[in-house]
Amino acid sequence: MFDLGLEGKIAIVTGGSDGLGLATAERLAAEGAKVVVCARREDHLRRAVEGISDRTGGELLAVRADVSIAADIEQLVDSALDRFGGVDILVNNAGKSAAAGLEEVSDDDWQDDLNLKVMGAVRTCRRVIPIMRERGGGAIVNATIVGGKAPAARALPTSVSRAAGINLTKSLANEYARAGIRVNTVCIGLLKSEQWVRKAGNKNPEGLYKELSVQVPLGRVGESEEYADLVAFLVSERAAYITGVAVNIDGGMSAAV
Repeated sequence: MFDLGLEGKIAIVTGGSDGLGLATAERLAAEGAKVVVCARREDHLRRAVEGISDRTGGELLAVRADVSIAADIEQLVDSALDRFGGVDILVNNAGKSAAAGLEEVSDDDWQDDLNLKVMGAVRTCRRVIPIMRERGGGAIVNATIVGGKAPAARALPTSVSRAAGINLTKSLANEYARAGIRVNTVCIGLLKSEQWVRKAGNKNPEGLYKELSVQVPLGRVGESEEYADLVAFLVSERAAYITGVAVNIDGGMSAAV
């Protein structure tokens, strides 16, 4: 296997109980990283982490946390320190789709979205970066969307929140490069995830994926494991010269490179 150099690294993955976050946590654990996984639904989270542990034999810790709440982020990072003694990798994956027209989005909707997707990432980064600096470096990946670069109509407030996430990524990459901390973002297009399962009424979503595939130049909806592979590469030693980039994983959909 192509060695990514993740053996023994300590990672935090937010929003890791299903979909893209679950696939990422499993990929990192399979590479030998010690993984702290957080999500809001405690029972669901613990079952997910137990499943990853069974499949990979990895060391994992489940921590119930809502990244829109500052105190929960403190508890999350403290738990990682107590259990594993540090943090080398942060994957800010938590988020949900919120897309509507301007006149349909209330002030509360805007505030909730910005607090979850922007301030959640700000607070986790602010908490772990000093730890990474003391350890001689680290790697952060922020999950955003291709709409953060080239927004479609009626994609508010998510497109604005994710644009802020892309800006945050570049800002932190510039600020902390000298400390050996790399910060990148993965801009998501159409990928198989729990949100599409819910849109399909919690039934088999393959029919929905087939319909969505016509929008994708490569002719299919991406797999969650493909996202996880990209994230694992970006936080690995193999990507040691990559920082401040926004990588599309969209099958060629986006109008922006």
